Amino acid sequence: MFCFAVEMFGLLFFVLMAHTAYGDVSYSFPEEMKRGSVIGNIAKDLGLDVNRLSSRKARIDTEGNRKRYCDINLNTGELTVAERIDREGLCGKKASCVIKQELVLENPLELHRFIFNIEDINDNSPQFKQSVIKFEIQESADKGSRYLLDEAHDADIGVNSVQSYTLQNNDHFILSVLTGANGGKYGEIVLNKELDREQQKEVTLILTAVDGGTPPRSGTVAIHVTVLDANDNAPVFSQAVYKVSLPENSPLDTVVVTVSATDADEGQNGEVTYEFGHLPESHLEMFFLDAVSGEIKLRRFIDYEEESSIELPIQAKDGQGLASRCTVVIDVTDVNDNAPIIVINSLNSPVPENALPGTEVGIINVQDRDSENNGQVRCSIQQNFPFKLVPSIKNYYSLVTTGELDRELLSDYNLTITATDEGSPPLSSTKNLHLTVADVNDNPPVFQEHNYRAHVQENNKPGSSICSVSATDPDWRQNGTVVYSLLSSDVNGAPVSSFLSINGDTGVIHAVRSFDYEQLKSFKVLVLVRDNGSPPLSSNVSVSVFISDENDNSPQILYPSPEGNSFMTEMVPKAAQAGSLVSKVIAVDADSGQNAWLSYHIIKATDPGLFTIGVHSGEIRTQRDISESDSMKQNLIVSVRDNGQPSLSATCALYLLISDNLAEVPELKDMSHDESSSKLTFYLIIALVSVSTFFLTFIIIILAVRFCRRRKPRLLFDGAVAIPSAYLPPNYAEVEGAGTLRSTYNYDAYLTTGSRTSDFKFVRSYNEGTLTADLTLKKTQSAVDDLEGLDAEMTDSFQVGLVF
Repeated sequence: MFCFAVEMFGLLFFVLMAHTAYGDVSYSFPEEMKRGSVIGNIAKDLGLDVNRLSSRKARIDTEGNRKRYCDINLNTGELTVAERIDREGLCGKKASCVIKQELVLENPLELHRFIFNIEDINDNSPQFKQSVIKFEIQESADKGSRYLLDEAHDADIGVNSVQSYTLQNNDHFILSVLTGANGGKYGEIVLNKELDREQQKEVTLILTAVDGGTPPRSGTVAIHVTVLDANDNAPVFSQAVYKVSLPENSPLDTVVVTVSATDADEGQNGEVTYEFGHLPESHLEMFFLDAVSGEIKLRRFIDYEEESSIELPIQAKDGQGLASRCTVVIDVTDVNDNAPIIVINSLNSPVPENALPGTEVGIINVQDRDSENNGQVRCSIQQNFPFKLVPSIKNYYSLVTTGELDRELLSDYNLTITATDEGSPPLSSTKNLHLTVADVNDNPPVFQEHNYRAHVQENNKPGSSICSVSATDPDWRQNGTVVYSLLSSDVNGAPVSSFLSINGDTGVIHAVRSFDYEQLKSFKVLVLVRDNGSPPLSSNVSVSVFISDENDNSPQILYPSPEGNSFMTEMVPKAAQAGSLVSKVIAVDADSGQNAWLSYHIIKATDPGLFTIGVHSGEIRTQRDISESDSMKQNLIVSVRDNGQPSLSATCALYLLISDNLAEVPELKDMSHDESSSKLTFYLIIALVSVSTFFLTFIIIILAVRFCRRRKPRLLFDGAVAIPSAYLPPNYAEVEGAGTLRSTYNYDAYLTTGSRTSDFKFVRSYNEGTLTADLTLKKTQSAVDDLEGLDAEMTDSFQVGLVF
């Protein structure tokens, strides 16, 4: 029932008072409120947006207190009681009990200080130090003699403390209530009627102490009076108040002060003893009072941060119970014995590497329990990092960036925060922070080379690798993972994908097809590399592909015709001298470089020492003067070889006739007979038929003579005929003079003037109608027809000569 009354009183007594003093908000409420009770709405009092309390990480920080006595409701902004608040345990007998708290908000950082004034409720009853107060009073004591009583102690303050004393009705004593210098009330019993030891040796009284609470509380003590003979002097202290200063953390057994009281009585009545008045248990454990000497010593270390001022009530009693009191006031002086404490309130890690200078990455609070200069703290970090501490509100610092971060240069920072106070000597503490830098896709892939060159041999296998490109990206994870691809383009009118492919992971480039140097000598492609960042970054590089020639084309003889179904005959005058140009072999090679360097060799000849051929020109000349003993028919087999590895070659046959007139021309038939067994058989059959059938032969001869006379002006035995276009393959042109005749030679054959015989004029060369290097020889059907007609006419003429 009493507790319920106390709670009702607390609720009725609760007064919420908010006022602004240097930006602080103050709340007054009674002690012992239930946990969860609403103290006030700080969001409303400070004008804060309730909806943003959660996002701004609103929280309650204590200021120099070890306990957090209140919580904040982030949904309503109300302050509620977090745990039991006992004003007596917090503040003792202090008139004002103040708890300082701080509301911290982030984004942006705000600090609001508010104060709790804890109101006292009457939850403690008055108590006496002893259960029985004993007096020995001389019977000779005069009426009006006063005897000091122990003060009743009430942990409450103000009206809830002891307000009055009552004494049980008796015949000898009345009660006098006095007020001390500190405002406390104490009592004295006054002798109102002389004692008579013979009538009454002892007197027992009941003293009641009553406080001013509602309802009031009380405590009692028994007073036992033994009637003795006279002791009429009480001890007297040398000072009513002793004031001393004591540094905190003083050594044990330090003498704090020595109190002294004297008594005018003699003997046992003048012997003074000292004792503490009513003290909390914590003070009784901290100090020791020598009852005889009055010396007060330190029994336990004292801490300024817990208690800065202590009052010790001292009593001096003589042997007969007369007593007096004094007060020892101890001012505890601060010593720089507390190093600063660094508290990391907020830390945003990892930090994006593209964070702008001035970006807040953390909030740091520095606390020092010492006072004045001992509690002034300076905070710093290393100077060689792109971070700094910016002082904010009170002892709060913001950790901000001072420059651009680059994860590729440094991905982790180990910061050491040092806090140093201004005490003497100064104390400091450190705190290590580990910050990581988050990767941002800010680096494009970079190729290891500015451009690449790939060399591939023609006739390569499809799918074979020709080269590899490589790019690196210093970014992390997917931002640094690269993928290769070919940029879309055309090569000779075809998409690049039909020529090359690339492995997207390794950058190895493969040939999709087999290349032909004669069709494509080189081409260029662009390789794109991109990372997997968002958005992705990319770069490209050019890859030049050079196709190397392979000796895969044999020389092609343009003249004389390598055809096996026809033969060409060159006429050589008998008067030809050594070094005379007889004919020329013309050949080309579709390859290039040394694979197209052609050399000419006579591999078989009727007379090996008569003719020679230019190794590089293909010109056939006489080695010596032609003599009468030389055979009229000369057959040459010429081999044309290129300079490839291995070398490829082609052969052709040349038929030379040493003669100055047409009379010897019929013998050409024998040459053709030697070279072509099929034609020989055919001619033999004709000869046999002619002999057997003279008539038929005669008719044939007549017709042949007429035909020869009609065609003779047109019979031209070109020793070195201008190169018929029919002998030239399509799309052939001179390549740097290799394998082709630099200056084309043409030969004309003439009959002797005014003669109807078969004599030939000496062969001469001329350059009309020669092919230039930049022209392409083309084969036409008319040229082929003309050449075939010329061969037929020569064959007919030879047959006529043979018959004759």
